[in-house]
Amino acid sequence: MTVQQDQTSHGHTAYLRLLDEIRSGTLLPGMRLRELELCDRLQISRTPVREALRRLEADGLVIHQPRLGAVVRRLGYPEIMELYEMRAVLESTAARLAARAASDAELAELKALNEEFGQVLDDEAAAAEVNRQFHATLLDAAKNRFLRGSVGALQKTMLILGRSTLMDSTRAHAAVQEHGRILDAMVARDGSAAEAEMRAHIEAAQVVRIKALRALDRGEEDVLWTGGEGL
Repeated sequence: MTVQQDQTSHGHTAYLRLLDEIRSGTLLPGMRLRELELCDRLQISRTPVREALRRLEADGLVIHQPRLGAVVRRLGYPEIMELYEMRAVLESTAARLAARAASDAELAELKALNEEFGQVLDDEAAAAEVNRQFHATLLDAAKNRFLRGSVGALQKTMLILGRSTLMDSTRAHAAVQEHGRILDAMVARDGSAAEAEMRAHIEAAQVVRIKALRALDRGEEDVLWTGGEGL
């Protein structure tokens, strides 16, 4: 492996490491990303660290601020609402397409994932992961590569929202039922109903996110910023 290939490999590894730290809440919105500290912590040189930061900036997760340098991006209230609006548009479209295109095996996998989801609600991290798998499987079932790319880009930005809305136990139990209604529509091959149920599902998550944002405004930061998928 050449020096350039080695640095590229280290840069990719550093990117994945920092991405995971943003996802988990180890790196919080507004936190500075100092190159020398990252080099020391990740045990790599400055070149791959800079490459990782450039990739995070391209993802919209990191910005450069005067006199501060690279910082984890902090989203404003309007941006968060816009994200949920776009998520509703994209994922409801995915549900409509999946109702038409999903195979019986994919529908069975979605049903199994939702059953597993219902069994792990007491474990927020596990619930968030199974929920992510459910939505990813549904997106794959839509069989539209351009839609998949758009949702993927949106989900990266949503990483900086903080904890999943599944942190709310009432919301988590409701999500199981909402998934079930989406699946019922898909099994019936009713695209319009699947689209409507998915939109209602995303909008219900948005209501919980607004509640968490208001708690944050009251200084209850642990309500929102302790890691998770932010979905």
